[in-house]
Amino acid sequence: FCMQEYVIGVDIGGTKIATGLISKEGKLKQKVVLPTFAARGLNASLNQVYKSISDLLEISKVGKQAIKGIGVCAPGPLDPIKGIVHNPPNLAGWREVPLVSLIRKKFGKKTKLENDANAAGMAEVIWGAAKGYKHVFYVTVSTGIGTAVIINGKIFHGKNGMAGEGGHVTIDYNAKHAKCNCGNTGCIEALAAGPYTVKRLLRHLKENPRIKTNLVDMVDGELDKITMVTLGEAAREGDAFAIQTIEEEGKLLGIWLGSMVSVLDPEIIVIGGGVSLIGNILFKEIKKSMHAHTINIFANKTPVVQAKLKRDVGIFGAASVLIK
Repeated sequence: FCMQEYVIGVDIGGTKIATGLISKEGKLKQKVVLPTFAARGLNASLNQVYKSISDLLEISKVGKQAIKGIGVCAPGPLDPIKGIVHNPPNLAGWREVPLVSLIRKKFGKKTKLENDANAAGMAEVIWGAAKGYKHVFYVTVSTGIGTAVIINGKIFHGKNGMAGEGGHVTIDYNAKHAKCNCGNTGCIEALAAGPYTVKRLLRHLKENPRIKTNLVDMVDGELDKITMVTLGEAAREGDAFAIQTIEEEGKLLGIWLGSMVSVLDPEIIVIGGGVSLIGNILFKEIKKSMHAHTINIFANKTPVVQAKLKRDVGIFGAASVLIK
């Protein structure tokens, strides 16, 4: 008689902590979502992390002996090898927090830490769109742009555990409007992440008030209500301005991915995050632009696909770090 084994995946975000129980086959048996209380400082949010794990064990009624370990993903910068969270901008008071040893002490289970983009990339390799591939470039495009470089089925961490920050590759150092949160100018994140694309769109609308588009009516004239979701809907309904904005987004991502392909020569590129849900209009333009901006003669055979894990990708990502 073989006992079913589970891994706990803990996804720590700036606003919420999502914790789930995942089987080896990649089934989510139970989950708990709690507020992070980030503004209340380190101890308050650490207690929420512990509580989410205790609550999960209690609700799921799975004995502690069935838990193989605890995987944690958090926003970087962090050190996955030492298990330390350095100083994430959206977690107030987190400075050099030895998260892995704290959780291990409290629950007596093997614990591993990974940054959220790397973790999501690994989950795609184990259960998602990159299953069966060894060399993978994973991208998540939402409020920011995160990436994971997976080589021979393993996350590439680099010397200090800081590798894979593809969102902060500069593709236009003259871009006056593209000041990135990291302090740099012209990062792909500051040009193509969701909020920046919306900013660019609003700038176009203000500069050219005669642009014909349904976007304004869709938000009843409240322009700051426009999101990437609104943009995607308008484009699917054939709105020319929305389509043009998405094509511009695809072009920028493609230029950047062309460089990534020149450097990494991956077998597959997987794109996740909210912006990827726009779908075909975006992907078509990404591929076209990528092929035009790489020296890799095999790039037109490199699949560029949508991520498979959409809901709870953070929990799956956190769990995948332990399963691997």
